[in-house]
Amino acid sequence: MAVREKATILDIAREAGVSKSTVSLVLQGSDLIRPETATKVRRAIEQVGYVYNRGAANLRKSQSNVIGMVINDLTNPFFAELAVGMERVFQSAGVVPFIANTAENPVRQEEVLRSLMEQGVGGLIISPARGTAPDAFHRLELAGIPVVFAMRRLPGSRIPAVAPDNRRGAMLATTHLARKGHRRLAFFGGSPDLVVYQDRLGGFREACEAEGIEPENITVIEGETNRRGGMACLETALAAPNPPTAALCFNDAVAFGALLGLRKAGREPGRDFAVVGFDDVAEAEHYMPALTSVSVNTDGLGERAAHMVLKMMQSGTTRAEDHVGAVNLVVRESCGPARTNKVENAR
Repeated sequence: MAVREKATILDIAREAGVSKSTVSLVLQGSDLIRPETATKVRRAIEQVGYVYNRGAANLRKSQSNVIGMVINDLTNPFFAELAVGMERVFQSAGVVPFIANTAENPVRQEEVLRSLMEQGVGGLIISPARGTAPDAFHRLELAGIPVVFAMRRLPGSRIPAVAPDNRRGAMLATTHLARKGHRRLAFFGGSPDLVVYQDRLGGFREACEAEGIEPENITVIEGETNRRGGMACLETALAAPNPPTAALCFNDAVAFGALLGLRKAGREPGRDFAVVGFDDVAEAEHYMPALTSVSVNTDGLGERAAHMVLKMMQSGTTRAEDHVGAVNLVVRESCGPARTNKVENAR
């Protein structure tokens, strides 16, 4: 007598005339399936003689409990350092995360999120790409998947975020430049569609007002948030009739570009034009000249985001309190000496 092969989900789907995913949902007791469809699937289960191994299913579920790290730009050393902090926590917890680089592309981001949902993602840490629609993560919220924003957040979103105190950091940096004698200040890089840009530019403007910098001596130049953007911002600033003498940059990548642009223009960074970055990536300390930057404890923020999403997963919630990380200004060579002998000329 021939041994009958065990029935599979595919056999059930064929018998009931539905998809495999529909059969899986019925087996899991999901209420997403219409009653009449569920009845048809159960009848097919009996007809093909399928035996549901719940223990094996639970094992499969735990193995597919993926944690996704969806990063907007891994070519930026800041986000690479942030991801390392996250991964360290996941490794300690025995979890292997899936990491994806969206390259600031909302379409690519949507593809990654769809794929992760299909893999049964258990939690997500996301640094949203530029141009992300306000409702881009609505499907994740409806599915009850814990999500944490890292560094970037979306206006009006209830998704918890981990980010540094951007406004205070910009104020510290701007105040430092003003008190070194600079009276014509610039803000380089970024664009208004980023909440982090609004926060940092807001802190810059607030400090300028507090330090008595005249509005006509404040220059804001939008641009890409990378070295190329920094070089372009610097070139635009120097071409102005009354150019600034110092700049706070949106991030360190923009600052590195500004320093390169100064050298290209025959200017000495620090001595002829002061530059301050934001993030204080590892490269900042070893750059030539060493970059003054707002330190945001990158690793610590990554670790905090990882702990937050793990806790949300364990407690079965999608809600958590935002975390605003402390900042401080690390002063190095790129600001140069105080402009005590040049203040009058700069006014």
